[in-house]
Amino acid sequence: MITTHRFATAGDLVTELSAQVTAILRDALASRGAASLVVSGGRTPGALFESLSGVELDWRRVWVTLADERWVDATDAQSNEHLLRATLLRNAAALTSFVPLKNAAPTPEEGAAAAATALRAVPRPFDLVLLGLGEDGHTASLFPGARELPAALAADAPATLAVTPPAAQYARLTLSRATLLDARAIAFLIQGEAKWETYQRVLKSGPVEEYPARAFLHQDKVPVAIYWSP
Repeated sequence: MITTHRFATAGDLVTELSAQVTAILRDALASRGAASLVVSGGRTPGALFESLSGVELDWRRVWVTLADERWVDATDAQSNEHLLRATLLRNAAALTSFVPLKNAAPTPEEGAAAAATALRAVPRPFDLVLLGLGEDGHTASLFPGARELPAALAADAPATLAVTPPAAQYARLTLSRATLLDARAIAFLIQGEAKWETYQRVLKSGPVEEYPARAFLHQDKVPVAIYWSP
């Protein structure tokens, strides 16, 4: 089931999605005593993270991790962890239990097992997985044409896998499809007309390998909400 929310401005989108994420986390804290949130990096979610950072929650009982990560130092501007620390993991949310994917291993291939072990601390099913959408149809670091894509899409895939995108600068670590679908809800944050056109293509039937985001839009296990603004 897919629910689509369209907004006139990015500010309206952030206001509504921030309220929805907050409600999900509060409900989880009240009903289960802990909450878990998986987020994506990139340029799009920064304003949302800044909004969430000021929300009054018992952040000590909220676990946050990443859907994927570039294999760069956490101080690097290209690091998703760097983005989170600059936007979300501050103010009221500074007390969040954050589980990074990047570790001291020299390569994501060597660091995948340790990242998967660390991920076990995050309560599952995840209460919310927040994903983005690339214009090539990728989400997390599930890229079309990546040689590791079939393994990452497999039902028995490990929790984390190293991925080298065909046309990207950095090697990455990603959560597998099975891990990302171990969730109570999924939300896609999409901005811009080009991304909306990509979303329309992804919605059409076709091989998941063509547009890996289809793995989440063409499934009936987890409800999906689309948040879009121009």
